[in-house]
Amino acid sequence: MARLVRNAACLGLLAVAVADKSLQDRVAALERLLAQQEELLQAQTLELHSDGSARRLQDLPKSIHYAAGDTDSIPYTSEEKITGALDHIWLILCGALVMFMQAGFAMVEAGSCRAKNVQNILLKNLTDVCVGTIGWWASGWAFAYGGPMTSDGSLLENGFVGSQQFFGVGFVTYKADGQLEPTTGPLNWFFQWAFCSAAATIVSGGVAERVAYAPYVVFSFLMTAWVYPVIVAWTWGYGWLASVTSVGFMDFAGSGVVHMTGGVGALVGAAIAGPRSGRFQTPDEFGPHSLPLMVLGTFILWFGWYGFNCGSTLGMADNATGMLAAQVAMNTTIAAATGGLVVFILRLIMLRKYDIGGFCNGILAGLVSITAPCGNVESFSAFFIAIIGALVYQGASSLLKKVKVDDAFAVHGAAGAWGVLAAALFDWGNGVDLHHGWSGFACTADDNGCIKGGNGDALAANLLEVIMIFLWSGGWTALIFLPFRVFRKLRVSDEDQEYGIDSVKHSPAKAYSYSDMATGSTSPSSPSKGVAQVAPGTSSLPVATESAPKPPTTAFAESAGAAPA
Repeated sequence: MARLVRNAACLGLLAVAVADKSLQDRVAALERLLAQQEELLQAQTLELHSDGSARRLQDLPKSIHYAAGDTDSIPYTSEEKITGALDHIWLILCGALVMFMQAGFAMVEAGSCRAKNVQNILLKNLTDVCVGTIGWWASGWAFAYGGPMTSDGSLLENGFVGSQQFFGVGFVTYKADGQLEPTTGPLNWFFQWAFCSAAATIVSGGVAERVAYAPYVVFSFLMTAWVYPVIVAWTWGYGWLASVTSVGFMDFAGSGVVHMTGGVGALVGAAIAGPRSGRFQTPDEFGPHSLPLMVLGTFILWFGWYGFNCGSTLGMADNATGMLAAQVAMNTTIAAATGGLVVFILRLIMLRKYDIGGFCNGILAGLVSITAPCGNVESFSAFFIAIIGALVYQGASSLLKKVKVDDAFAVHGAAGAWGVLAAALFDWGNGVDLHHGWSGFACTADDNGCIKGGNGDALAANLLEVIMIFLWSGGWTALIFLPFRVFRKLRVSDEDQEYGIDSVKHSPAKAYSYSDMATGSTSPSSPSKGVAQVAPGTSSLPVATESAPKPPTTAFAESAGAAPA
């Protein structure tokens, strides 16, 4: 019996030893596998940070059609699928908001001009979007973002302009088996198209009520197909301004790239075309005909501006990006409110009366001012940026009136230039030495850590951006408009301006029928008691037969009709 017990114990010990050895083998195997995975991870990390001379796994294209065994593509990871979907949702939504700003431009510009020219300004708004779309599709995108890029993908190869993807070629490719492989090209094209259209529309208000339609169509196409895209290539397209200093330029959502480009175009176009007939001889006749439209348009623009600024995160892949978008939204809101209040108070002091038009302009000046720095400043900075932007707007508006330039440069051009400079001056980096710029909540860094003296370099780059935009946009606008002026094709005749462009060039001949509604008749020949009959071709707004006190000339008349948006 004792022997049996001893034998059983020996067998038990042997079984334990065998089991223990098996467990040790499995642990060793797991350790070897873990070491292999660590080596693979280190090799892939090294590849990602190398100069790209060797072929990388990441060089293989991602495919939505990937199947096991494919050798010409790799699949999207689960994380990439989720972040890709979020990015698409975010940019399509924000792009739609920016596109909706066109309705705001139309309402502000229509409300700012005289009633007898409303249809003509709306025609130009529609033209900007439609003609601008064709221009952006044909060559605008290619010049702005088409590449080719340097080998590491960080900069535009020639630094000046893109030369690929005209008419969207390459946005969708064919696989070897004939299936279609999509890219992110259409997503980026759509979002950036909305910005391009906005830049063109700014000019329509600056030359309102006197520039003929045909020359404007030519300008609208060239602005969206060439002038604006080249500025984008230098900046957002990773051209030479992106690397001109240690930190490059900073224009988060386009105070300079979009607004100043359009504002300078409007200034030069208005200077070449000249003021509207009688604009500075009888200024009271050029006030906005519909403040309700102006206010509606201002609110629409403010609403759409969240797509403009927040969408410029260009994605929503992680919580840090979401937090940055929220900071952008907060800065945008504070700047809009502050700019409006500052101009409203200034006009109240100047006129001793409430100026709703000035309030609208101030809101827009605040929004334009914060568009460049919205992603790299704190809320207090946004507050002060908007205060200065409102003062810049008011000063520029008064100066334009003094030199008799009939234009809305003050909102987009002057406030836009200020916004670009503010992006460097108010950067939220620690102290005055560290610069954040495009890095959001982190400092701009190189291999040695945070770059010292970055704010000074950023200010130099942004000042250069302002200068180059003025020269490029202003120069090309002059080249486009001057030949038409020389051959007397640019301006609508003084007679047609007096009679009303809607009556001369449009069908129906007027945008409103208020007098008809007042009489309850469909015939304009049945005047109602207390309502003066409207002469053909003039504004169809009802005019009381009783004389009313003549309103004072408001400061808004400085840019009346040349829509501020």
